[in-house]
Parts: sequence; C-alpha cells; structure tokens
Amino acid sequence: MRSHSSVLAALLLSFTLVSTTLAGEVGEAPTQTRYTVLLMGNPAGSLMTQKGPSREVRCFFEYTDRGRGPKVETVFVLDERGLPIVHEIQGNDYLKAPVEESFSMIDGQASWRNQGEQGSQPLENPSFYVGMNDPPEMLAVLARALLKSPDRRLALLPAGEASVEKVGELEVSSDDRKITVHQYSMTGLGFTPTSVWLDRELELFAIDTGWLGVIREGWEPALESISAAQKKRESRLYADWARRYAHRPPGPVAFTGGRLFDSKTAKAIAGMTVVVDGERIAALGRDGEVEIPVDAQVIDATGKSILPGLWDMHTHVSDVDGLLNIAGGVTSVRDLANDIDIVLEIRRKWDSGEAIGPRLLVTGFMDGPGPYAGPTKVLVSTVEEGRAAIDRYHELGYPQIKIYSSVKPELIPALVDHAHEKGMRVSGHIPAFMTARMAVEQGYDEVQHINMLFLNFWPDDVPDTRTPARFTEVAQRGASLDLDSEEVQAFFGLLVEKGVVVDPTVAIFEGMFTGRPGETDPGARKIAHRLPPQVRRGFLTGGLPVPEGMDQLYRNSYRAMLEMVRRVYDAGIPVVAGTDALAGFMLHRELELYVEAGIPSEEVLRIATLQAATVANHADRLGSIEPGKLADLILVDGDPISDISDIRNVVLTVKGGVLYKPEELYPLVGVKP
Repeated sequence: MRSHSSVLAALLLSFTLVSTTLAGEVGEAPTQTRYTVLLMGNPAGSLMTQKGPSREVRCFFEYTDRGRGPKVETVFVLDERGLPIVHEIQGNDYLKAPVEESFSMIDGQASWRNQGEQGSQPLENPSFYVGMNDPPEMLAVLARALLKSPDRRLALLPAGEASVEKVGELEVSSDDRKITVHQYSMTGLGFTPTSVWLDRELELFAIDTGWLGVIREGWEPALESISAAQKKRESRLYADWARRYAHRPPGPVAFTGGRLFDSKTAKAIAGMTVVVDGERIAALGRDGEVEIPVDAQVIDATGKSILPGLWDMHTHVSDVDGLLNIAGGVTSVRDLANDIDIVLEIRRKWDSGEAIGPRLLVTGFMDGPGPYAGPTKVLVSTVEEGRAAIDRYHELGYPQIKIYSSVKPELIPALVDHAHEKGMRVSGHIPAFMTARMAVEQGYDEVQHINMLFLNFWPDDVPDTRTPARFTEVAQRGASLDLDSEEVQAFFGLLVEKGVVVDPTVAIFEGMFTGRPGETDPGARKIAHRLPPQVRRGFLTGGLPVPEGMDQLYRNSYRAMLEMVRRVYDAGIPVVAGTDALAGFMLHRELELYVEAGIPSEEVLRIATLQAATVANHADRLGSIEPGKLADLILVDGDPISDISDIRNVVLTVKGGVLYKPEELYPLVGVKP
C-alpha cells in the first residue's frame, strides 16, 4: 500500500499532465498574474499566480521583512465547486523554518499534514482546507468557493466555518487606466471579517491588512484608496460595537467589599470601597467609612480585586487591538512603531469613544535605509533628515522617538541630543555595529527587548544586529553568559547611573526560543482553546528553526533571559511590561513570566500600573487608584498577588468612568469569555 505522500504526488502529477495536455489541445497557455507585496507602503516582495485550464493554480509568494519573511511555492487543484482536492506548499515560513505542507481529497477522505498538524477524516459535506502557510491567492480561491456554495458558507478544515458577502465596490485608477473592483468580506479566518478585493471575473485584485498589502502589479497607487474604503467600512463596525457595549453610567458607581491594590505601596487592602463619578475617582476608603451617593450604582466586589488599569508599553496597534486590550483589562498602551496617519486616527477614535480602545501613547519611529530597514516610510541617512523627522514628530505631539536597527551609529549622538532638546524621550533597538553600552552612554533613555542586553557582550562576534542574528545568536550564546561577571555587573551599574528603562518583551522570546512545531506556543497554552479556530492554528507553527542538537541549548538560553530580567529588576533598573504581540492576552503572560523569573507578584503589578504611568509621565492622573485621578481600573475575580495568573480573570474594565464587560466583548471577535 502506497503512503499518503506518494498517492498525493501521483495525483498531483496526473493533474499537471492533464493541464499540459489540455493547454496543447486547445492552444491555451496558462495565464499569469503578478502582484506587488508592500509592507507599510514599501515594496517588499511579490506574488505570481499561474492558472491552467484544468483548474490548477500555482503561486509563488515571497517578501522580505528585516531578513525574515516567507518564500513558498503553492499548487492548488480545484474541483468543479472550486474546492481544493490537492493542495501542496513548499518553501520556508516567516522565521525561515522549512515548510512542507500537503492536503488531498481522495475517495471522500480528506488528509492533511503541515509543520503543526496532521489529520485525516471522511467528509460528508463540502469543506475547504485552509493551509497553514497559504499565499494571499488563497483568499480569492476561498471567496469564489463560498460564492458557489448554496448559502455562501463552507466548513473549514481542520476546523471552523467561513461565510462571505459582497459589501462594496470601488473604481480605482493607475495612470490612465480605470477598473471597478469589488469588496468581499469573509468571516471565520480571524478575530474580525477579512476583506478581499476581486475584479469582475472574481480574480484577486488586492488585499490590505494594514501592515501588509498585496495588489496587482502596475496598480500600486490604487492601494491607498482601497485601504481607505476598507477602513471606512471597518470603522462602522467598531462604532456599532462602541455604541452597544460601552456602558456610560447615568450617575456615580460604587465598588464595595473589594481587595484594593495600592500600587504606591504595592500592597493589597481588603474591604475597600471605591466611588467613581464621571471620569474621575471620587472617593475611596474602608467599607462603611465612605459615603456612597444615594443615586450610585453599587457593584459588589466581594472576593474580587480592584486594580488600576494595566499598561502595555510595547504595542503596534491595529483597530481590533482596542477591544482585545479593554477586554483584558489593559486601559493604556504605548505604540512603538506605526504609520503616522493610521495610529493618530486610531487614537482619535479610541479617545472620542467612537471605537472601543485604551488610552494610546504614540512614539515616533525611524530607521535607516537598506535591505533590513523596518516597515516605515521614515528612513533617515543624515543628521539633517533625522532632525527633520524628530521635528515633525514633535509638532504632532509625540513625546518619544524610537530608533531602529539600521540607523547609522554616527548619527545617534546628534539625534538623541535633538530629541532631548525638544523634551522627547529616546528609546529603541541598539543600531547595528553599536553596543547597548554605547547607546546608553550617548543618551538612550530606554532599551527595547531583553535580547539587546545580551548582544551588548558579543560586539566582535555579532556586530550586525539588523538581521535575524539578533535572535539566533542569543539563542545559541545566551545560556553561557555569566550574569555575575564584572562586565555584566558594570553594565547594570551604568543603566542605574543613567536611569535607563528596560522593556524586556520576554514573552515573545518564549515562543521564539521554546516553541516547537505541532505544540501550542507556550505563551498561548492557557488561552488557545478560547480563540477562533484559524487563530488558534497559528500557535502551532513553532518558533525559530532549531539546529540539530541545540534544542536544550535554546531552552536554556530562554531561561537565561528570564534570569536577566530578574537581575535587571534586582539591580534597581526600572522595568516596563510590554508585549509586541497579541493584544491583551500576551500582557497577562508577560506578567506571569516576570513572577516566574523571581520578581514578587505585587511588584509585577506595580510595574504594570504605576511604574508604566511614571515612565510615560502620566503618574499625576493614572497608574494608581486615588481620588481625583482618572477612573481607569479593573475588577479581577481572584487575587493576583497570591496567584499572578488571576490577572487573566478580568470581569469588568473601567476606562474614564465607562464600563466594559469582557463577557460581552470577547464573543464579538470569536473569543470564548
């Protein structure tokens, strides 16, 4: 009996031969369409599709993002309903791990295998396999199959269900050409509906995710108007959610019987009453000692903890992040790299209540041009260009800039000085061919990512940190760094002397260093069962490719990262909690990991509240629960001082006196409460 892979190979070969034969008989060559892939508006790769008359589709898809990025070749063979009966993908994923994925439908039996999954099941009803590593063309293939199905719905394999509806059309132009494209919205692929833009023949024209865009070659200028039309529709959805689920009390609200976390003393006080009136905290004190207004809504907080709203100090926000953060008890976030127009519009909507979201601090991002430039249009190669970028950010009210890996080291002193003259903080990656010590000595106020501290000690061996070497070299060397050495201790002393803040984002390295294909990412194990099926699958792909014999070394290096976080804290260096990952949920994991590293849970809660507000220069109005401060607080079922994981049990979030119930918000994005 032949193996599944050999049967699939034979089936695929037969379809390829049929395609070649038919093309020869009818004189039709396969049609090719080329697309440009853009990251934050910058060309970064390409997609090429080739279609034959026998319902075979071949795709070649790749893009480059700072030395990372997928490169895959895909073959679909479709049946008369547009459903894949053969689906083969080969190449590498975003982190350059090898990809070899296959699906087949043989005699009513569906079988699939990829780097995270393997399964087989008989099918009674039409179903559509969604690949773990699919190119953008898959969205058009799925949309056409959905449009052919009787109710425009299909079961998805391995799990879930998708539906489609046409929601709009738009005439776009490029040079002297015009075309009308049609927007289709599909549910079931993520937290929110997924848009795909098709032409009159239902062929792919464009996809825009905000961060990544794909558009037919030669029509690149049209992506801006497509994005605007898409955003307009999405905004209506978020505005509807805000109208329905942002509860604005008609009078005061009193929380009674709660365990109050005092972030100033890092202690919990039982039996406390907190009164909120409008957007401010009006009063607090022991139960029975605080006058509760007669018209107040009283919320019994017995058995629960009342904490200041949490802060995520390392985000790159999108619209849906607003709801996920608020549902997770995160009432303030700091964005550390985003398109100016996008992030300021998101902040406007969240501040006005037009959409649900936290308070948003913005940071001006800049990088240097080159093959490893970050996804930004703000690329500086001279002092003059850097100063001009800083001036613009300052005029827009940005309190901070973030310097990235490709900025030339010789520019750093002038850029730091200019930002400081404007009263702005400076943080970032450590630029390539510099060390963290050099950046701190030249005026950095904050360092992003704990791996940057490790790289400080190998400047001769790992000079170019623009590339993925900034991850892989730490994975292979981190376990051997002696944190008790004079060199490390002297560096800690410098950070203390200069008052430098460290933003570890250690949770992302947990998945990167210890995640393995086929196993749920360690940081998502407590929540994966609650997530939409297609989102949940993304946590099965594993992290960095691990060279043979280095599995334990990578795990040990991750443990060294946790130890570094604790040593930084013990040295008196300010730490802020940030994620650079899935909104809301990953902040909870970041805090759990700080406790696992050895930082007391009450100190971790202080880090995620008052310390963040202090670093952000907002401690006068946020970060603690005190009369007169803004009413940003959360109600948690349990005691996160006794068990930090209780921070996941947010039952109510209050932002500026507006009440949000996670049990209402999570189902809107397909998450189980």
